[in-house]
Amino acid sequence: MRIAFTTDLPQQGLTRLSAHTLYAPLSEADILVSTFDKPVTAAMIASAPNLKLIANFGAGYNNIDLEACRARGIRVTNTPQPVIEPTAELAFALMIDIARRVSEFDRALRNGTCQPMAVMNNLSHSLYGKTLGIIGMGRIGQALARRAVAGGMQIIYHNRHRLPEEIEAQYGARYVDFGTLLQDSDYVSLNLPYTPEVRHLIGKQELGMMKRSAYLINTARGAHVDELSLIEAIKNGIIAGAAMDVYEHEPQISPELLTLPNVVLSPHTGTGTWEGRIAMCENVADNILAFINNEQNKMNIVL
Repeated sequence: MRIAFTTDLPQQGLTRLSAHTLYAPLSEADILVSTFDKPVTAAMIASAPNLKLIANFGAGYNNIDLEACRARGIRVTNTPQPVIEPTAELAFALMIDIARRVSEFDRALRNGTCQPMAVMNNLSHSLYGKTLGIIGMGRIGQALARRAVAGGMQIIYHNRHRLPEEIEAQYGARYVDFGTLLQDSDYVSLNLPYTPEVRHLIGKQELGMMKRSAYLINTARGAHVDELSLIEAIKNGIIAGAAMDVYEHEPQISPELLTLPNVVLSPHTGTGTWEGRIAMCENVADNILAFINNEQNKMNIVL
């Protein structure tokens, strides 16, 4: 099988492919390994007449034109398992950062604008005892909940479908409707997959339902949030701030976000650890080898 890549990836996780595949340009490839930062368009798919499989490097696959794949009968896979812990870890890190003002204080100390070290200066907020509202209590949402519970937080969540009681019991999690989650949470974390139906899930109306002391955490997809409405809400004190790893118009970031002190920004690094990248490569290799061996039950099939 001939294989093409949209991005160079760590070879440590791909060594098992060497006996079964040859690298090739997309025009000759049977298999394409795609990444979130490089859209796979209908034109690209049309330029690859031999293409049989797109093995996506990542859990989200909105970077791929699925309709063009469906029309050609091209199989699509993803790598959901390796992204769970790194993404949940970053979401929790962002939440700690925005609550304890870590990045804000770091900037202030470096540029000489920090308040003097004194008992009632440079105060922040604790996560302990606060309520975390998780929108999308799937595998990543549950991994975040596990960390939050260890930190003494209370968990409420909203899904399209309620989780089994035994899973709720693991986290002491309470299922609530969407509006209640927004109203009752001190921190709202977005951990759901992206589909066109949830574009701008969080907009002006939803931000207005949140506590003025609440923070929004987004490590899912930028288009979940109406970024202009978020900026206005933060500037006008409708919510206290936000911590974001993803952006509505990636790779561009709204210039106003860069000026707001009560916003923490990360460059889409949710899965971006060396360990995570290698594990994702291994999962890609698993999908490709299962495809070659016609073992569909061993593939993470999207389409």
